[in-house]
Amino acid sequence: MDIIELVNQYGLPIVVAGGMGYFIFFIWKYVTTQIKPKLGETATVLIALIDRIRMLDNDLIRLDQKLNIFIEMDEALKLKDKNGKDTKKLDK
Repeated sequence: MDIIELVNQYGLPIVVAGGMGYFIFFIWKYVTTQIKPKLGETATVLIALIDRIRMLDNDLIRLDQKLNIFIEMDEALKLKDKNGKDTKKLDK
């Protein structure tokens, strides 16, 4: 059947409603078969990436703490050496 014959037989609003129904069905089918599975895969990958970022953040925090400890130890050694030299000067 031709669209013009359908409009003459059923009227324009009915034909347009039928076309919109088909369009909605087509979009719904496309979304459920094509997009929804890919979104599921993407969500899984996103969760894995977030976990990796958290692990890297924890590693950076640990490394920063270790670095701070070494810096404090170095400063303490320098202060100890400086105090040792000052007491030697006073003894002379």
